[in-house]
Amino acid sequence: MSAPHVPDGLCRLLRPRSVAVVGASADPAKTSGRPIGYLRAHGYGGSIYPVNPKAGRIDGLPCYPDVASLPQAPDVALVLLGADRAQQAVRELAGRGAGAAIVLASGYAETGEAGARRQQALKEAAGGMRLLGPNTIGLVNLTDGVTLSASGALAAGAMDGGSIGLVSQSGGILGSLLSRAAARGIGFSKLISTGNEVDLELADFVEALADDPATRVIALYMETLRNPAAFRRAAARARAAGKPVVAFKVGRSESGARAAASHTGALAGADAMYDALFEEAGVLRAQTFADLLDAPAALAAGRAMRGRRVAILTSTGGAGTLVADSLGVAGFVLPAPGAETARALRELQQGDHAALDRNPIDVTLAGLQPDLLRKALRIVLESRDYDALAVVVGSSAVGQPALMADALRDSLALGDKPVLAYVSPHAPQAAELLGRYGIPAFHAPESISAALSAMRRVAERAEAAPRGPGIKAPAASAGAHGALDEAQAKALFARFGVPSVREIVVRTEDEAREAARALGPRVVLKLLSSSITHKSEVGGVAVNVEAAGVAGRLRAMRAEVRRHTGAEPPAFLVQEMIEDAEEVIVGLHRDPLGSAILLGMGGVVAELIRDVTLIMLPDDGAPLSEEQVLAALRRLRTWPLLDGYRGRARADVPALVRAVLGFADMAQALGPQILEAEINPLFVRAAGQGVRAADGVAVLAASPQT
Repeated sequence: MSAPHVPDGLCRLLRPRSVAVVGASADPAKTSGRPIGYLRAHGYGGSIYPVNPKAGRIDGLPCYPDVASLPQAPDVALVLLGADRAQQAVRELAGRGAGAAIVLASGYAETGEAGARRQQALKEAAGGMRLLGPNTIGLVNLTDGVTLSASGALAAGAMDGGSIGLVSQSGGILGSLLSRAAARGIGFSKLISTGNEVDLELADFVEALADDPATRVIALYMETLRNPAAFRRAAARARAAGKPVVAFKVGRSESGARAAASHTGALAGADAMYDALFEEAGVLRAQTFADLLDAPAALAAGRAMRGRRVAILTSTGGAGTLVADSLGVAGFVLPAPGAETARALRELQQGDHAALDRNPIDVTLAGLQPDLLRKALRIVLESRDYDALAVVVGSSAVGQPALMADALRDSLALGDKPVLAYVSPHAPQAAELLGRYGIPAFHAPESISAALSAMRRVAERAEAAPRGPGIKAPAASAGAHGALDEAQAKALFARFGVPSVREIVVRTEDEAREAARALGPRVVLKLLSSSITHKSEVGGVAVNVEAAGVAGRLRAMRAEVRRHTGAEPPAFLVQEMIEDAEEVIVGLHRDPLGSAILLGMGGVVAELIRDVTLIMLPDDGAPLSEEQVLAALRRLRTWPLLDGYRGRARADVPALVRAVLGFADMAQALGPQILEAEINPLFVRAAGQGVRAADGVAVLAASPQT
């Protein structure tokens, strides 16, 4: 952890040469008596300084009455005092020159305003010293035998070292994951509980783990993000280092978001924005709590998923079918063995007990015949027909867990294709053994597809071309600020490559009549106002108006708008009438997490249907790619309407993608100057006929000169 990217205080915290335990107890049965025992039991080789004015020695070590009496400034201090006394200890440690302090006590911002004030005072007491917590269970560096925690979860015995770095904003969840991982032979490099994050937070540890040679995959349990920009930078560093980041974010439901906010004392952002943030930052989102272990375990194996063709090797037909079904739902394909592979498999046939020329490949007796199993594994792994292998570990694993585990371990040398195991029936010893061998083993068929999906997603991102430089595009009109009217907004969009419907601004009935004759035979008539966004709600929209009747319709609209608003309409728009086009909404969404482009089903039912997706804008000003926009459109439930659903003409998707890219370029180029922007609807016509913005909203901030 000594890479130059990691600040010195953080290095001292993660790999300390000396540890002070402030408030240590001589009674190992007490919580405050655990840390010294943990440090010694797990092989910590540095200096340990117990601090307790009431004890002379603890666990054979000299005990110091106070921080001032310590023989040197410790690299890190574990503060085991309550919230009322922790602040003074932190101040003394900072004054002594300690590198970092870990404050385990609760009673801070998670409790309310008084706790928040107490937390701020704690931060001020630390000065330049780094703080982990408060309200944390600490951290464990399994690579170097450093256990800085009092958690009872560490009392279970030896913990497996490995290559997964786990950072959790919940201490209790970290303990839960540790016990689950131990049962499956999954090892960790670092385990870090960030607690209330008064100083060091999630992003700091993602950045540190990105530079940690012992960490191959980073797993995150998240309740909120206090510094989205720092998180994006840290995720970018991990991505550049080739280390996948898998995040499980709680608060997907309204009740879950409230619980997360009350737990951490921080406000959680909208869940859809987290989806967009993770997508842009290259973070894999774990869809279930189980995925938070399953995906990292698969990725830590370090094998490349180069396609979507999966072979299933099974000795029990039912279990093989379960895995096949789950993989099919996840978009993987299970081709039968090609001619050469099938021939080689048939040569293994002994009697008529096995079905070796189809997929799943059923080797019924292989679980009791290791030689047959090894030969089948070799044939499949060396075959060009498959990109990955899923093996069903059957009933023999209950009584003889090493039988198939050893055969699978030996097969790993045959190449770098992913090899995963579905253990059925329940055989915990076999699963743990497989995990120790570096073979991801799962107890649910869905976990196989989730793990392979994560591996494929990582491979796809690695194959993607890097983004280009930031946007340089036309600025908004000099001096323009506040809400623009629809015509002004669409003129702004047009400057960034988003075409508008043909339209004419009118103020009188005669002007409306002339415009309708030019754009007719039927037109759309609208109120034009910078202060009224939802025109249809005040009677300010009329469609399919005959050119001959437009003057009368304008007169009626003027009266209707006046009745609803009490104000005289300033102007109107006469627009060409476009039919037989799909309607899409394109908007700019601002959030504490960042800025995103919103895409979805448009028109008057946009808020009713709520079929939308978000694309996070890179915070370095880089443009979106065509692939990003197209992937977002395909996430919509209504995507088939654009793609020729049930015989409909395919829409001009390339033109739609170009328009979205132009809209995103505008958002990047104008930055904080543009506060709000939306096109609803954007008409998407048939293939080759382009798109047209039929309505637009834009709100600009005043420039610094005005």
